[in-house]
Amino acid sequence: MKAKIAFMHAPKDLRIEEVEVPALKPGQILIKTKACGICGSDVHCYLGESAEGRYDIAPYTPGHEVGGEVVAVGNGVEGLSPGNKVTADCVMACGTCYNCKEGLMPSACLNMRELGFRPDSPGGFGEYMVIEQQYVHRIPDNWSYDMGAWVETFSIGYFGIWGNGGYIDASDYAMIMGAGPVGVSAAMTAKTSGARTIVADTNAVRRKNALKYGADVVLNPMDSDYYDQIKKATDGHGPSVIVECSGADAALQAIFDVAGHSCRVNLVGHSIGRKVPLEIGKTIWQTLKIKGSGGTKDWAQRTIRFMNAIKDKYDFEALNSHHIPFKDLAKGMDLAVNHPEEAFKVILTFDE
Repeated sequence: MKAKIAFMHAPKDLRIEEVEVPALKPGQILIKTKACGICGSDVHCYLGESAEGRYDIAPYTPGHEVGGEVVAVGNGVEGLSPGNKVTADCVMACGTCYNCKEGLMPSACLNMRELGFRPDSPGGFGEYMVIEQQYVHRIPDNWSYDMGAWVETFSIGYFGIWGNGGYIDASDYAMIMGAGPVGVSAAMTAKTSGARTIVADTNAVRRKNALKYGADVVLNPMDSDYYDQIKKATDGHGPSVIVECSGADAALQAIFDVAGHSCRVNLVGHSIGRKVPLEIGKTIWQTLKIKGSGGTKDWAQRTIRFMNAIKDKYDFEALNSHHIPFKDLAKGMDLAVNHPEEAFKVILTFDE
């Protein structure tokens, strides 16, 4: 069977090609892609600003925010059948190497793959994708495929707070830095947990949007009295939980000036490859607790249950700013790359 699949050959060289879909091996699943989000990580790889996308090895198929339908299963697959609605993990740990058996995060896997970033783990920028069962998760039948495509993004904001020993409750003042897709996911998580939720972003459109997705207060980091506004929003205490979702240098630096005493600091936004001047000594005197969240571990099914519990409270569909047919992939990438102000989440759609 032939299918139209996109391949990233080099920076700004993303082509749709017609290729043969590989035969299923034991344990593999063939998924017909129904929706796939374009992530900021895809944009950075497309622009050549990130080494995460491994076109230095060979052309690869991007796309890690996937909602699709099972159309065939390989030998040995149990619990999933043709017709099931599914999504998939992004960080793909082998489960058998030394680090995996030590119980470390998938990012520590000695054989780690990433869906949609490597030629050995093709993603959702194509009509079909083949993936091993252990990375596939069923979503409710009454969900849209768009909702399935949001699971990976939401899991980052959700795990950013709760993963690796994190927690939040109604006694907390939560500050979310960055109101992009991951930031609003963290805001919904914080608000659902009962915390007073403050969201900061330089983008006025995104600040306004955050008020619909969990934010009690929105702030502009460019305001001259920004730090005073944070103090006021937290009743003079400063945040007890911070989730940094932007990866921006200024936001990372500000953490150590705005955090309240004993604040749990959760670093989610990508900043790898840059060295940022920080007053790290404040960690000692403010007893800050800092943790990173690179990928998630055993989290997709919890994410699906969490999203299902709040889907009637928050309009996930409205978060999708654009639906672009896969055949118009170039248009979708142009929106995501060159028009971030209006393109909050671009979803690629696929013909029946």
